[in-house]
Amino acid sequence: MNNLDSVFEDALPPDHRSGVVAVVGRPNVGKSTLINRILQQKIAIVSPKPQTTRRQQLGIYTQPDVQILFVDTPGLHKPQHKLGEFMVRVAEDALQDADLILWVLDLAEIPQDADRYIAESITRARGETPVVLALNKADLVSTADRVLRMAAYSALVPNVNAAVISAATGEGVEALVADLHQRLPLGPRYYPADQVSEVNLRFIASETIREKIIHHTDQEIPYSVAVDIEEYKERSESLSYISAIIYVERDSQKGIIIGKNGAMLKKIGSEARTDLAGILDTSIYLDLHVKVLKNWRSDEDLMRRLGYRIPKHED
Repeated sequence: MNNLDSVFEDALPPDHRSGVVAVVGRPNVGKSTLINRILQQKIAIVSPKPQTTRRQQLGIYTQPDVQILFVDTPGLHKPQHKLGEFMVRVAEDALQDADLILWVLDLAEIPQDADRYIAESITRARGETPVVLALNKADLVSTADRVLRMAAYSALVPNVNAAVISAATGEGVEALVADLHQRLPLGPRYYPADQVSEVNLRFIASETIREKIIHHTDQEIPYSVAVDIEEYKERSESLSYISAIIYVERDSQKGIIIGKNGAMLKKIGSEARTDLAGILDTSIYLDLHVKVLKNWRSDEDLMRRLGYRIPKHED
């Protein structure tokens, strides 16, 4: 620990709290939007399509008296292929390692079979870990429906605290964070006060490119895409070079991503370059290529090549 770290530690109040909050829920309920809202900056890609988040991502919320480590997990769902198994295993592992479980639910809908499946997963994995329900999308629901759906969702995991929020507008989010703060144990500050994530620049680049693909394509393409950063170089203080391969599972998908005369790939590259320039504060030279890797989502060896390694659970 250096002298600066010592100053920070000495300055912490005796009631300083800290801990890990696993953010779980079915796909497309607004987990990433909520974390971005709490941190007041974007650390996770957001789209209206399910299963946008594939890997566990850490968001670090720091105030003088608390540090909350939000773990944004892939949506819990019944997997249909090896990639799905990977995503579910990541989310389930987060449940077991957390000090708190924050279950984000869609208040604009009645409880789904997928929510009951998640309730079973939480009950199985939580042990003594407290659970807080965040009933999201309140801005889309009438007052009467809020009451009815809050009761229906609370019944899925009895005796837990529930908060009505809107990650889109910010309604109820401050109160939710205050509640999480009070439920965390006393503890130190694990990260510097100005750090909001621990992802590296290659990961940020790959996720930014994937976000643009998700926004501009539909059907199976968003779920069949993986982005691998081949090369990342800071060529000067004002220019970064990024070479990336976009992998898809079929030749037809490759044609759609490239587009007529390369128009779609140019659009994806242009938007990703603009976002990355803002994040990295340099000009970006972005070199994109599209390749077919047949059925990679169902092949563990190919998944490992692309960074999706299924953890092995011990019996």
